[in-house]
Amino acid sequence: MRAVAVNAFGEDPQLMELPQPEPGPGEVLVRLAAAGLNPIDWKLADGMFGPAVQASFPLVLGSDGAGEVVAVGSGVRRFTVGDPVFGQFQRPERGGGSYAEFAAAREGDIALAARSVTYATSAAVPTAGMTAYNLVEETRVGEGRRVLIVGATGGVGTFATQIAAGRGAEVIATARPSKAELMRTLGAAETVDYTAGPVAEQVLAAHPDGVDVLIDMTSDAKDFVEMTRTVRDGGVAVSLIGAADSDVLTEHNLRGFNFVNRPSPQLLEILAGHLDAGRLTVLVGLEVPLEEAPEALAASRTGRAQGKTVLAI
Repeated sequence: MRAVAVNAFGEDPQLMELPQPEPGPGEVLVRLAAAGLNPIDWKLADGMFGPAVQASFPLVLGSDGAGEVVAVGSGVRRFTVGDPVFGQFQRPERGGGSYAEFAAAREGDIALAARSVTYATSAAVPTAGMTAYNLVEETRVGEGRRVLIVGATGGVGTFATQIAAGRGAEVIATARPSKAELMRTLGAAETVDYTAGPVAEQVLAAHPDGVDVLIDMTSDAKDFVEMTRTVRDGGVAVSLIGAADSDVLTEHNLRGFNFVNRPSPQLLEILAGHLDAGRLTVLVGLEVPLEEAPEALAASRTGRAQGKTVLAI
């Protein structure tokens, strides 16, 4: 089968011909129609997670994917051949991933795909969608809460904006002027142009009483502390990149944490339901063939890719 993989951490991804995997006990084999690209894919290829990740090479890249079940292993109860599914396929210890024509997935890592959207749309959802949903859940965003989302125009940010707004929250999203109208269509009550000056100062000028929740996707430790100025006494501040210091938060009478995602098939089912009900818009910025994955990964490294990139397989 065709797959995009690396032969060692730090090597350039390349298109390869590799053996088709076989599903083991509790696994299903999926013929993938599309794979979603996430920054974690190139970070894994670079070996950025060190000894925390045990990998087998060649290592097929990619976590997110969608396609059709073509075989099931022993003990599988939730799926049968022919089922449309989506979810997470990265199995470093076995060298498996979603940038391939076929991938084996654990039964608990996938769910039935939404019927109303394409496989390409479904493939763009799993990692970013589950992250966003968990963020909104864990920060207890709901009716009447004011939420500042920093890094709102990325994959996680666009999903978090929609989910938070759908729960009745007042969402303030950071965005360039060219993206302001888009973010409003996704549910943001207002946007802040981060190129026009310090975000914290702009937010406090408009809202002297501050926000209830800060969800920060991008700020380093120093900038995160600055962003917490926007959070009212007793509010919540969360970092997605490990920038939150619990001692500092306590000093400022804030609750908060460094977010760690907890994926589950139940979350995937919820997201599929949102897609079918029209409550979730997926922004696919670029769809390219599998063989162009190395170039797409290089574009992702620059941080300038717009919307989700999906690989057509």
